[in-house]
Amino acid sequence: MLGDKLVLEHTLYCFAALSNLKQVVVSTSERYSYQTEEILAKVFPSIETHVVMGGKERQDSINNALQVVNESISLVMVHDAVRPFVTRKLIEDCISGALEAGGAITGVRVKDTIKEVDSNLEIVSTPERGNLWQAQTPQIFERKLLLDAYNNSRINNFTVTDDASLIEKMGGKVVMVEGDRQNFKLTYPLDFSIAEMLMKNQDK
Repeated sequence: MLGDKLVLEHTLYCFAALSNLKQVVVSTSERYSYQTEEILAKVFPSIETHVVMGGKERQDSINNALQVVNESISLVMVHDAVRPFVTRKLIEDCISGALEAGGAITGVRVKDTIKEVDSNLEIVSTPERGNLWQAQTPQIFERKLLLDAYNNSRINNFTVTDDASLIEKMGGKVVMVEGDRQNFKLTYPLDFSIAEMLMKNQDK
C-alpha cells in the first residue's frame, strides 16, 4: 500500500489519460491475478486489458506479456509497476523518442562516481561519469523490434536486466530521454518512506 491505494494502482493511473493507449498488460503471480484484473477494470474501463503470469526472470515476465499484445499496436511501452511517480510528460517524451529512433528509454545522469570491481572487490576501473546514465522505465520500442529482440535472446540464450539491452545486443538503436529523479523504483524500505512523503506533498 502507498497511501490509500496499492502501488500498482497508483502506477497504472499515471497512464490512464494517455491518448492512443490501446491495450494494457500486467505480468504478475497467480496469487495476485484476480486482484490485478479488478484494478485494471477500474483504471481502464474502456481499454482492452490482460493479466498474464510472470516468469522466473523479469525478461520471462515481459516475454509472456508480449505474447498477448495486439498485432495492430505499433509501439510497446514497458514500465515497472513499482515506479508510481512517472509523469505524463516523461511518458510522452519517451514516446516521441521511440517514434523517431525505433527505441527510447528514460534515465537520469549518474550523480556518484562508479567503480567496477572484480570478484575480490578490488577496483578494476572507474568509468567516466559524464557518459553514465541510470536507466529507468518507461522503455518504449517498435513492437516488431522488441519481438525480434526477444526471439534473439531465446536463440542465443542470454538474460539481461532491461529491454534496451536486448535491442543493443542485436545492434538496434535506442536513444536516452532525460528522466526524472522522482521516477524512482520502490525497492527498499527507505524508498517507501520517501514515496509516502511525496504522496503527502502531492495531496497538499
